Amino acid sequence: MSAATRPEAAAKTERLMSLDVLRGFDMFWILGADSLFYALHEMQANPVTSFLAYELDHAEWAGFHFYDLIFPLFVFMMGVSTVFSLSRILEREGRAAAVKRVVKRGVLLLVIGLIYSGGFTNPWPDMRLMGVLNRIAIVYTVGGLLFIFLRTRALLAVAAAILLGYWALLACVPFPDLRPVPGGEAVISKETGFTHVDQLNWASTTFIHNSYIQGVNLTDYIDQKYLPGRKYDGTYDPEGILSSIPAIATGLLGIFTGLFLRRKEVSDAKKVLGLIGAGAACAALGWLWGIEFPVIKKIWSSSYVLVAGGYSLILLGTFYWIVDVKQWRAWCQPFVWIGMNPITLYLTSNFLGGLGFEKLARRLAGGPVKAFFDTHVAHGFGELVIAATAIGLFLWYARFLYQRKIFLRL
Repeated sequence: MSAATRPEAAAKTERLMSLDVLRGFDMFWILGADSLFYALHEMQANPVTSFLAYELDHAEWAGFHFYDLIFPLFVFMMGVSTVFSLSRILEREGRAAAVKRVVKRGVLLLVIGLIYSGGFTNPWPDMRLMGVLNRIAIVYTVGGLLFIFLRTRALLAVAAAILLGYWALLACVPFPDLRPVPGGEAVISKETGFTHVDQLNWASTTFIHNSYIQGVNLTDYIDQKYLPGRKYDGTYDPEGILSSIPAIATGLLGIFTGLFLRRKEVSDAKKVLGLIGAGAACAALGWLWGIEFPVIKKIWSSSYVLVAGGYSLILLGTFYWIVDVKQWRAWCQPFVWIGMNPITLYLTSNFLGGLGFEKLARRLAGGPVKAFFDTHVAHGFGELVIAATAIGLFLWYARFLYQRKIFLRL
């Protein structure tokens, strides 16, 4: 039975406001809201601001901070949205139209991703071929096609095969140890305790496996050997070739969630409990697996997929209960503005120059304005004003687009 005829496809198709709100909440941090808490921490460090500053930064390697949830949460929600959008197309126009939609959107996202990473600004090979939007394009295309052609049980089998197969590859497949080893000792960073590979010993004849050291694992080796162009981390890329495979499983977790949410026979209360319960179980399983296969974002380890997927389920369950079940919505309108236009806001920020809204805010509230607040209010308060101005700018821009119904539809 194809996705076009599966029972879930006959369920209601109205838009989930909670999904838009959660997407907006996620983008809120991507667009630079974390700078507000960094500024608070710099102005007056205390246990609360220290904790927030710690959580709003990525783990250097193994481990998990709140900020390590931002990217996989977006990928997860893309999977949820895929179910709702493609189910409508399958019902009204058929499988061929759905395939066309997925391929077209995937190619456009890939092209936009290349432009976002700099495009042809620099001559080859100083061009990055992989990146956040590129990974989103890959996950959306593969996940969307799988959803169109496979039943739910087959999708579950694919997700399990991806997670277990990725673990097996990293644990069992030997690869050359390319680390420079002066005096027989590995070069270890004094700051982090992890091995950073800045130079590669391509003459190495030593083969290793089951290594999860930063820069010394099969995933990073594949990038070092086969990924052309500029790599984000020098010799490897956190959105590289092999690590894009388990990211597909993150998207599939979102697809399973979307299928569950579209089931008419399940009450809203049971959906909330199901999402939160499944999320807790998924995160627990991921942390347990992490004992053997560490939770590492930069290689998108299978345990990381489960931990991030678990927390994503819990967040969606919470937002679903608040926004769609209880309909407590007065607080969330700014997140709706953002969540309805995530790609537009992301690209605008990039085209303005990296953290574009912050750079624009510095033009408005930097220099003498910042110095005035630092001098007459408190040291560091000027940076807080800049951060608040940046947030105000992207919220105003998101509201402007929303009110005029300007949405980027790929």
